[in-house]
Amino acid sequence: MCPWGPGRGGAGGGTHTMRLAAELESTLSQPFAVASLAEDVPDRAMSEALKMAKEQPVRRRALPAEVVIWLVIAMALMRERCIRAVLSHLKLPAAGPRTVTSSAIVQARNRLGEQPMAALFGYTADEWALSSAEADRWHGLALFGTDGTCLRVADTPANEEAFGRPGSSKNRGPSGYPQLRLVGLMALRSHLLYGAAFGSFKTGECTLAKELWYLLPDQSLVIIDRGFIDYGLFHDIMTSGSERHFLCRAKKNLKLETVRRLGPSDELVRVTLPRALRKSRPELPESIQLRAIRYQVKGFQPQTLLTSLIDADAFPAEEVVVLYHERWELEVAYDEVKTHTLEREEALRSRAPERVRQELWGLLIAYNLVRRQIERFAQNNNIHPLRVSFRAALLVVRNTCVCAAQGVGSTRALLDSMNEQMKLLVLPERRDRRYRRCVKVKMSAYPRNAGKPPAKSSPSPN
Repeated sequence: MCPWGPGRGGAGGGTHTMRLAAELESTLSQPFAVASLAEDVPDRAMSEALKMAKEQPVRRRALPAEVVIWLVIAMALMRERCIRAVLSHLKLPAAGPRTVTSSAIVQARNRLGEQPMAALFGYTADEWALSSAEADRWHGLALFGTDGTCLRVADTPANEEAFGRPGSSKNRGPSGYPQLRLVGLMALRSHLLYGAAFGSFKTGECTLAKELWYLLPDQSLVIIDRGFIDYGLFHDIMTSGSERHFLCRAKKNLKLETVRRLGPSDELVRVTLPRALRKSRPELPESIQLRAIRYQVKGFQPQTLLTSLIDADAFPAEEVVVLYHERWELEVAYDEVKTHTLEREEALRSRAPERVRQELWGLLIAYNLVRRQIERFAQNNNIHPLRVSFRAALLVVRNTCVCAAQGVGSTRALLDSMNEQMKLLVLPERRDRRYRRCVKVKMSAYPRNAGKPPAKSSPSPN
């Protein structure tokens, strides 16, 4: 696991803020395209990440490990460019003219591995996402949300074996691309990602989420999709740490035994744990007490919320109902990652499983870096971070990085550039809109392309 912060097995992030950009100036021959973003990552974080590289360097290479780390991050920030074009914005050590081939880039990424990227993401999570959640609390609780999504990966045999390929309708056959499954833990009020777990498409979201629950700090509330309902998990959250709470929507077939009424459509209930669960975990009690809040939005079916927030005076039912709908912020964040950062491209670029995982960590780091700039901009202008357009901010970051690589302007002026474009960055206040769930884009009725048939072998001359 990542070494940053007490929740991830380390001693905390510290306050050392020497800038990586200064060190890289002696390595790189031209301005560093992402230097302004690198200022948010202290040298100690980078040094600790580099220690986890798959292969430690024995000689100075054309692509040092620290350059490869930023290359992987910049691959997400500059999605519209090929990898070699992205590399051209980072520049190589001044050691005479040379051309870095695509195979050399692949070899450099293989030497780095995925662990340095995972460690660097852990730093951004503990230093930025956690502090952000703690700074914008709800009734004294840091607010988090968790949900899952899927990402396509390059269509190669290795990726298909590692991640799996989902099925589709009978007339189309298997899906066009292998997919990986991702579960994120996010600070809901800033969209900074605090944790991530991913694996094969065949791995369930609940299985992946088990890797994230231990990250929840004391005095926190996590809003969970009802697909993650696990009564053993609920017991663990309520009985571990101090004031760790959850909120989720109940399934329709759930049988609840009322213990006492707390208010209109608000009850303390008893939930009996399934026998199979208690058999696998004998330490669990026979039942747990939760709070059930029933409500109905006009035009929609009635719903029931389950929560460990038992105190009806400290946590009024009306406020809990309003709070639950902040869970959709995670869906908005996934849209920011997939639609805007990835430019709706079909799949991640990497053609081998380890590089796919490496690229995904780089994507999550890039997302947090942009969100970090947004949060700072919002603080300077006394507005909420979610009123800042992610798309507009991403374009500012991209354009600044490109200009810096070409020696035009200063990357240190990134925040000033955002301030100058404030009218474009700030979104209007959100309207209270609710829609029924529906599919807007219909699946194609054409069968999946089976690919080019194998070439026939030529007849033997004999």
